[in-house]
Amino acid sequence: MELRSIIERIQKYLREVRAELRKVTWPNRKQLGSYTAVVLVTVLVVAGFVGLIDFAFSQILRLFIK
Repeated sequence: MELRSIIERIQKYLREVRAELRKVTWPNRKQLGSYTAVVLVTVLVVAGFVGLIDFAFSQILRLFIK
């Protein structure tokens, strides 16, 4: 492949990316805050659940090992 065609393809790609980003509906500050809170709460709940399951399995394994 020729260097010129590679550069033209990269430029075309970047123009298309820019055009697509203009179509995006970006959240406002209030929405961003609420979305962030939802993500953080979800992560904490899932982490707690996984931690409890891990603890339960480790206790069960300790009973079998003894």
